[in-house]
Amino acid sequence: LNCFAFNSFRFLIKGGLAGAAVYVAYDQGLLGSGTEGAEALRKAQETLPPAIQEWTDYLGWEVRAAQLPSTPKIDFSLSASWNKGVHTVMSALSVAPTRACEYTVEGWKYVKDLVK
Repeated sequence: LNCFAFNSFRFLIKGGLAGAAVYVAYDQGLLGSGTEGAEALRKAQETLPPAIQEWTDYLGWEVRAAQLPSTPKIDFSLSASWNKGVHTVMSALSVAPTRACEYTVEGWKYVKDLVK
């Protein structure tokens, strides 16, 4: 019973964190259009370095700007990736009947060979 309660508690914590992450992503516009995602990325690039500097000042750490890694340049188009995924799924669905027929014929041949 104790192990069950611990595992349930862990599951609830993980579920809460995952839900919070999805909410924050939705709230910041990361799940919207490509334009909204680009705007959210621009905001993050502007906000993170001052926030890091504020925390290091608060904690008493001395961090120089040269020590901080530069913000990575991300050239990622969400709409292009989505379109590529849609094309891949649609092409797979378009050949599915043909492949199903081929696999059925191969299956019948295999069963006939086993029966002989």
